[in-house]
Amino acid sequence: MVDQQRPQVEEINISQEMRTSFLDYAMSVIVSRALPDVRDGLKPVHRRILYAMNDLGIQADKAYKKSARIVGDVLGKYHPHGDSSVYEAMVRMAQDFSYRYMLVDGHGNFGSVDGDSAAAMRYTEARMSKISMELLRDINKDTIDYQDNYDGSEREPMVLPSRFPNLLVNGASGIAVGMATNVPPHQLGETIDAVLAVSENPDITIEELMEKHIFGPDFPTAGQILGRSGIRKAFETGKGSVTIRAKVRIEEQANGKSTIIVSELPYQVNKARLVEKIADLVRDKRIEGITDLRDESDRTGMRVVVELRRDVNPNVVLNNLYKQTSLQTTFGINMLALVDGHPKVLNLKECLKHYLDHQVVVIKRRTAFELRKAEARAHILEGLRIALDHLDEVITLIRQSNTADIAREGLITRFELSEKQAQAILDMRLQRLTGLEREKIEQEYKELMELITELKAILANEEKVLEIIREELTEIKERFNDKRRTEIIIGGTDFIEDEDLIPVENIVITLTHKGYVKRLPSSTYRTQRRGGRGVQGMGTNEDDFVEHLVSTSTHDTVLFFSNKGKVYRAKGYEVPEYSRTAKGIPIINLLGIEQGEWINAVITVNEFVDDWYLFFTTRQGISKRTALSQFANIRKGGLIALNLRDEDELIAVRLTDGNKHIMIGTQNGYLIRFPEEQMRSMGRTAAGVKGISLRGDDIVVSMEIIEDGLNVLNVTENGYGKQTPAADYRITNRGGKGVFTSNLTEKTGKIVTVKAVTGEEDIMIITALGVLIRMPVEGISVTGRNTQGVRLIRLQEEEKVATVAIIDKEDEEELEEVEEPVSESDNQDVENETSDTISEDNDEE
Repeated sequence: MVDQQRPQVEEINISQEMRTSFLDYAMSVIVSRALPDVRDGLKPVHRRILYAMNDLGIQADKAYKKSARIVGDVLGKYHPHGDSSVYEAMVRMAQDFSYRYMLVDGHGNFGSVDGDSAAAMRYTEARMSKISMELLRDINKDTIDYQDNYDGSEREPMVLPSRFPNLLVNGASGIAVGMATNVPPHQLGETIDAVLAVSENPDITIEELMEKHIFGPDFPTAGQILGRSGIRKAFETGKGSVTIRAKVRIEEQANGKSTIIVSELPYQVNKARLVEKIADLVRDKRIEGITDLRDESDRTGMRVVVELRRDVNPNVVLNNLYKQTSLQTTFGINMLALVDGHPKVLNLKECLKHYLDHQVVVIKRRTAFELRKAEARAHILEGLRIALDHLDEVITLIRQSNTADIAREGLITRFELSEKQAQAILDMRLQRLTGLEREKIEQEYKELMELITELKAILANEEKVLEIIREELTEIKERFNDKRRTEIIIGGTDFIEDEDLIPVENIVITLTHKGYVKRLPSSTYRTQRRGGRGVQGMGTNEDDFVEHLVSTSTHDTVLFFSNKGKVYRAKGYEVPEYSRTAKGIPIINLLGIEQGEWINAVITVNEFVDDWYLFFTTRQGISKRTALSQFANIRKGGLIALNLRDEDELIAVRLTDGNKHIMIGTQNGYLIRFPEEQMRSMGRTAAGVKGISLRGDDIVVSMEIIEDGLNVLNVTENGYGKQTPAADYRITNRGGKGVFTSNLTEKTGKIVTVKAVTGEEDIMIITALGVLIRMPVEGISVTGRNTQGVRLIRLQEEEKVATVAIIDKEDEEELEEVEEPVSESDNQDVENETSDTISEDNDEE
């Protein structure tokens, strides 16, 4: 007895039970809560809200009802979940910034794009929108199937007739178990055109649909989609992503300032949070140049104003805003929907085809319903016609019958009528016995027979069904179509390059003998007169000095050529910026140079084109000319720019248009000038040919582009320099030994560099101790090519000039009146220039 009362306990495997139970839960969430049906584009909660509103009779042309009443009906009849979830779903359907075509017409506070919540449901009112009524049109004509509600007390639709493709038009989003959907909204007219195209040509391609009909998502908040590649991928595979940008414009103010105006936001971006984020970035100094930030939005439209300083580039600020705020977002597309109750990722054509198939079923079921109704009415009219044809006999039969049942049976027996026909005769009012009523019955019967014939023809012909679908979709398009809101920027890129965030600035890049690199603004250096003592250009050790200095832009490409003939690249802004006295960072941290390799030439390129060339010269006088375009794609580890011979190294590289003269100068004061056409264009890895023949232990120190009208600037290691007209150097053949370019003595030292100048530049001289002086070239004397020159910089004992660079003058620079007195010996140098010459008869070609 005790055993019988003991509760029965069943032992189960918890792992198996968890697996089974969670699978049941997952399928319930997937099918009954989180995913939309491909046919009507609605999740169960949205479908139940619309059906309940229709059942309550609050269509678009009726009065509003309290939201609480609607939510209560949905909860009580169809949706046994929280009231807040139902109300939030209804609120979203009433927001013009959430739904492309609102399905609920809300009255009251239904939230805002700033993230404000809707008022409580007891305060707001709602009714169906006009377009949502098209989702339920013909629902009472047996067009869809019904199912029991949660307690079996009501019936609810499994899907709505959906007279327009709502899944694509309004999109859908939801998170299920192990999967999620995110379908973007589309423009109604484009989507209907795509459905029509599929109905007319089932073999149409997705590419054709994209090119002619449906161009891409169309978000309720407008904005701009960058490029079509993400759209194409999503349409073809069902998965992809699109980048959405806010619509902005830059306005120039009368006071010279610029203002960024934001008029449209990406989809689902909270405007208030966006403004707060921008303010935080300005406060944290992560974005420079913003002086004021205002939200001037009102009922006429959105307007967020960002005021800028005069000295900032508005496009750079805007690119930073795109990069660091939700002014640019990515919308991930995952077109997952329920097909026959199972989740499936669909491409564009599959979505359209499933919707079209649903409409075929709806039209056929509606036609069959109307046919049954017409046939039933025709059946009744046939009985009435018989009765009218035998009116006297019918009246006599009825009068002789004791009861209605006897009369009904008598009519059925006498005239071979059905029970419904006999009952209709008995129910007929006497006024219908008049001649006019008889004509009406005959006319109605005739029209019904024509309708029956037409309905049967529709059911027998699939093309007629498709034609009806086309007509009804076209009618909906004419009623509800509007303009596309989201602009698709063809060829737009969603990737913001780092340089888009960097203003274009003139900079100087320095590289030391020991390989420390840095950049500085060009304005860091002061201009001084010849003979000035200079300013400290950088902090170096006694055994380190600046070897390369180039003037460039933050957006230009800097090519670094190593002694081993390899080339590396970096953008100007990628070189770290340091103060004038800082030494910078090791070049190995910027470029992938190898051990035993150092940079011997640095040039800058604005654009890689086919008709420009790089001209190379090595320490042993070997030269080569290669098209610039061959260096457009340089990998991180560098590329071979020149195959070197044993014990040779690359010392100079110059840009040329292919029609210039080349000037090569040596350490011992020889220089050769020849047309570059004498050297054919070679491949990137070619070794080159002889550019100049060297004497003894002489080496090449410089190679320049030269032409008549320019001057040749010589600077020696002891700080002497001069200018000589280029015309003084006659044109010879490539490979010659050259002519004297300077009278070198122990006082002048050997040649450090030979430069081609116009006289309008500045030169920057850097010593081995890191002392730097900037001076105008026009202040340096122009003399013959066999003179010593004058002192340009006063050096300390044992100090030598390390390198010299040409710097373009900047408008804002002011020439400082800072000049040290020149010694008598320096003046004597100038006076003796004509006497310190060597006869040109001794020059060797």
